[in-house]
Amino acid sequence: MTIKIREKDGIAILDIGGNINIDASDLVESVGWVLNNKSTDILCNFEDVNLVDYVGISLIAVIYKNVLNHEGIIKFFNVPSHISKLFSIVGLNRVLECYASEEAAIEALKEDKKTSRTLNEHLRRRFKRIPFNTTIDYRQKFSADDNFYEGRVINLSAEGIFVTANQIFPTGDVLLVKINLFPKEEVLECDAKVVWIADEEIQPQDFPGMGLEFFNLSSEKQERIVQFVEKHLTHSAQDSS
Repeated sequence: MTIKIREKDGIAILDIGGNINIDASDLVESVGWVLNNKSTDILCNFEDVNLVDYVGISLIAVIYKNVLNHEGIIKFFNVPSHISKLFSIVGLNRVLECYASEEAAIEALKEDKKTSRTLNEHLRRRFKRIPFNTTIDYRQKFSADDNFYEGRVINLSAEGIFVTANQIFPTGDVLLVKINLFPKEEVLECDAKVVWIADEEIQPQDFPGMGLEFFNLSSEKQERIVQFVEKHLTHSAQDSS
């Protein structure tokens, strides 16, 4: 088996020739080297591959998993029909993306990266905490005591809130909370789990306080919170520009 490595637009392209079988361990080593030294975006050119046996199938699965573990992208192009048929028989066609040409594979990889950046940006915004000062009423959800306590929300994200209050519950407790979050005096009522407690020595300004993670939210309430956070982030960005 032969492997030639070249680069195009920041993408590592492996031109592979010969047989991918028990003697093809160089394929795994070459992909590992590329991941560590060149790029996590990889295309494999199978135009000159003559044969892939069942050991070769395992090797291809290994390099595929290795690239994913490095949060990279791997695609294949110019795959001969008899090898494509083998991929279908063993089920690899469900995970490997194969293209008719180098140009098509490059275009698809670039599109994947664009989509990935958009998704990552969305996730960063979801977990971004914004300062937010409002009131909260809360009580233990699974308790005979139905009295609500009062506190203040200091910040929130789409995942949860930080609350300062005199009454603090242990981590793991599920609380029923009512947050004055939306306009027109609209109150968000939902469950939240205590996930951490403020340390008096490390966070004296936030003590006593507790971090709450929204718990078992309906999709409607989750979307409303996400929209609220993203709207606040957009306004903050406009104000700072």
